[in-house]
Amino acid sequence: MSQVLEELVALLSLENIEENLFRGVSQDLGFRQLFGGQVLGQCISAASQTVEDARHVHSLHGYFLRPGDSTLPVVYQVDRVRDGGSFSTRRVMAIQKGQPIFTCSASFQYDEEGFNHQTQMPDVVGPESLKSETELVAEIAHLLPERMRERALSQKPIEIRPVTQCNPFAPEVMEPVKYVWFRADGTLPDIPAIHKYILGYASDFNLLTTSMQPHGVSVWQKHMQVASLDHSLWFHANLRMDDWLLYAMDSPWAGNARGFSRGSVFNRQGQLVASVAQEGLIRLREDWK
Repeated sequence: MSQVLEELVALLSLENIEENLFRGVSQDLGFRQLFGGQVLGQCISAASQTVEDARHVHSLHGYFLRPGDSTLPVVYQVDRVRDGGSFSTRRVMAIQKGQPIFTCSASFQYDEEGFNHQTQMPDVVGPESLKSETELVAEIAHLLPERMRERALSQKPIEIRPVTQCNPFAPEVMEPVKYVWFRADGTLPDIPAIHKYILGYASDFNLLTTSMQPHGVSVWQKHMQVASLDHSLWFHANLRMDDWLLYAMDSPWAGNARGFSRGSVFNRQGQLVASVAQEGLIRLREDWK
């Protein structure tokens, strides 16, 4: 396991400071605000630590309420809403400076036999022949602001290899479909919950920007105000974040300064292991140009 991956696992582990109360450190990825994926992964971690081991998280639905501060820790307050015969429900509030920045509900279930079907995995080129996102950024690093350049070129805990590529400084109009391969940078423990925490973290990369492709704009353009508004994540099976996963994304709609995107996550064997949906702010700010 690389050092940056060890740091990510520690980031998502959380400190238990009181019953149903947890604290997590924050990381600065160079964005305008705290990375939403960090809060998602830490919320899943906080909720999971209040549920018996036999039940596993199968869904999360949350809203981003305020921009987070990457220089401050986040406190997570868990409400044990219900423990039923088959399902457990938890409500989590992420708090900074005494104010909620994110709230979500998460559901947990025992393994159970039932009907099975799934959509087919898209036929795309494998990750072995693709450049990583970091390698692609290095080709245009001279265009990045100096304060972002070092972070953009540094080693990442999640390796991303885009199938769909575009130049964020010269975006072209493209159909609202995107494919990327991703995996953790190293071998992770055989603890299913950790793999789910990290998928929650990684699921916030690339999704919202899919809704921007038909309009020829990029999150790196100064006149674009972009932020996640909500996020839903469904786990369909146990998964391994230290093996390649395909993130197949599309955006069926955008309007009223919002873009809606959805994603399907497949393992190398073609099994659908998770589904994602997100709506985000994609506001053109003429006054920022």
